[in-house]
Amino acid sequence: MTDQSTAGPDRPVVLFLCIHNAGRSLAARVLLDHYAHGRVDVRSAGSEPATQLNPSVVAVLQERGLDPTLEHPKPLTDETARAADVIVTMGCGDTCPFYPGKRYLDWDLQDPAGQPIEAVRPIIDDIDGRVQQLLAELVPSGGRIR
Repeated sequence: MTDQSTAGPDRPVVLFLCIHNAGRSLAARVLLDHYAHGRVDVRSAGSEPATQLNPSVVAVLQERGLDPTLEHPKPLTDETARAADVIVTMGCGDTCPFYPGKRYLDWDLQDPAGQPIEAVRPIIDDIDGRVQQLLAELVPSGGRIR
């Protein structure tokens, strides 16, 4: 888990935002944190956080050797959003507020809520590819941060 207090000018802050912060944004946060190796401050939140993590998403991440069990659905706060350099929304629609001056990406992803693990694997695969592409944009192979 990334220490959110160590963000700085040489480390971009990415906020993954969805409604419940229990599936898509959780997976994106865990995956980007895994690939970034501390080069990106990765956060996630929900406009209406769930009470627990999506068990199918947790299972798929664990299949990949990742440990999402330290995560929990978190509410979006102004402080969290204002600290972000990039805000990635995932199915929020109008429930996620807009913060001027931020770089926004809207990832149109199927909602894994209530889906069996077989249906969640391709969703996580999609998120994984997008996360790796975002990381390549933020931290090119030379290690410099954009």
